[in-house]
Amino acid sequence: MSKANIIVICGPTGLGKTAVSIELAIEFHGEIIGADSMQIYRYMDIGTAKPTLNEQARVPHHLIDIVDPDEPFDAAMFAKMACEMIIKLHIEGIVPFVVGGTGLYIKALVHGLSHAGPADTDIRKRLKETELLHGPGFLYERLGKCDPVAAERIHPNDTYRIIRALEVYEATGMAISQYSKNHEFEKRQFNALKIGLHMERKALYDRIDRRVDAMIEDGIVDEVKMLLDRGYSEDLKSMQSIGYRHMIDFIKGRITWEETVRTLKRDTRRYAKRQMTWFKADPEIVWAEPEQFDYIKKIIINFLQAVKR
Repeated sequence: MSKANIIVICGPTGLGKTAVSIELAIEFHGEIIGADSMQIYRYMDIGTAKPTLNEQARVPHHLIDIVDPDEPFDAAMFAKMACEMIIKLHIEGIVPFVVGGTGLYIKALVHGLSHAGPADTDIRKRLKETELLHGPGFLYERLGKCDPVAAERIHPNDTYRIIRALEVYEATGMAISQYSKNHEFEKRQFNALKIGLHMERKALYDRIDRRVDAMIEDGIVDEVKMLLDRGYSEDLKSMQSIGYRHMIDFIKGRITWEETVRTLKRDTRRYAKRQMTWFKADPEIVWAEPEQFDYIKKIIINFLQAVKR
């Protein structure tokens, strides 16, 4: 079977990727595959700016609402599920639009990321207990002995990456640095056109501030209370994400409402800046402003015509 063609629409949060991608999907008989590491979670709608039911009714969306907030999910799992969906749509003659701001998910999908060995929760749990027992620096010293290359790249205080590197070493017998060199980002699976959406920084930050205000008005506080009432721990990776951790701190009485709103807007702007740094490093991305719809259409038409030849 010929390689599938995919259109990637990426960019920072708050830019309007959803609205643009829906109109493009309608124009090109496409469907949308979400590439957002937060929109995968059920019950987390307002704080993730998930496409509304009306928006999802206009164009079929995939890889949204696929796991509960306490279920594990990573880039490798995303790449596998997205790949399967792309092949299905390709066979049906539907253009897949991969839309989102999670750069690692997009990179994993387009370039064929293989996660560095199977996750082993038992090993990870034991390593965490070891860190607590012996204190900071103990596991980093161990990593320096079994994988000095990884130790040089990882900050001594980055416990998460230290534990992950040791977990891979114990599970596979191979240093994560060597495993990554052999297996990650090595095979392009699709014909991919990457379109990055951008706008002037001040305009983007103003949009972000307005989005936060809209989330508050839509009831993000009640959404977070509902998640806590369902028994989802505030320590979960999903619950420590932007917006959710801020609301938890307010609900628990740790910060004032004014501080909650201020830090949420600030941290969202910082997140958008990090996203732009990631995407700007990708030379394959063609950049456009959200309002340049006809220009974006022309780029897609030229791409689809070229890959047919």
